Amino acid sequence: MIVAIDGPAGAGKSTVARELAARLGLTLIDTGAIYRTAAFAAKERGIAVDDDAQLATLLPALAQGLSFGAGGRVDLAGRDVSALIRSPEMSQSASAISARPVVRDALLGLQQRLGRNAPAPGAVLEGRDIGTVVFPAAEAKFFLTASPQIRAERRFLELKARGLATSVDDVLRDQEKRDRDDSTRSVAPLRQASDAVLIDSSALDLAHVVERIVKELQARKLV
Repeated sequence: MIVAIDGPAGAGKSTVARELAARLGLTLIDTGAIYRTAAFAAKERGIAVDDDAQLATLLPALAQGLSFGAGGRVDLAGRDVSALIRSPEMSQSASAISARPVVRDALLGLQQRLGRNAPAPGAVLEGRDIGTVVFPAAEAKFFLTASPQIRAERRFLELKARGLATSVDDVLRDQEKRDRDDSTRSVAPLRQASDAVLIDSSALDLAHVVERIVKELQARKLV
């Protein structure tokens, strides 16, 4: 079983996917972390996010060296980069690099392979094009969103907890740019799949969102 959770930045996709995976015994595949890691690796090597030729040489090694561990840990060639890829700078860079066809083509297969190779009962993948491009035939699709202000406030608290100095206004401004970039890019733009269940979490806490997804899966006799 593949459960696809898409939505804009700050909607809580990663947290919901992590909780859902833990509750149902699903393998968690954080596709956003894949693109963040690509952006991080490019920066470390001095590769511009629009340098397709250099990105093409970087991506095969990235796909081989990337692995996920417990608690959302992301390793690149044995190095824990979990915190390094979660900065606002990497958020913007991930949005930019994910718009490059060479990047999406190289990492699409990786995402599909991770999903297909997940042990039973299956995997949950979160991102922006899981239900539309990566797994258009996923057994269950959800589109998670919230109001721009709520999303910005949640993201601000997350960054603050990590000791990153910013403000809600700065987060909101960065978020608006990323929403624009993700929704208007020519390759795999952010959009709700026609058969995805829309969940607006503006007035819902994590437990209620996860419960709603679980009930939908139960109604379809998938769990």
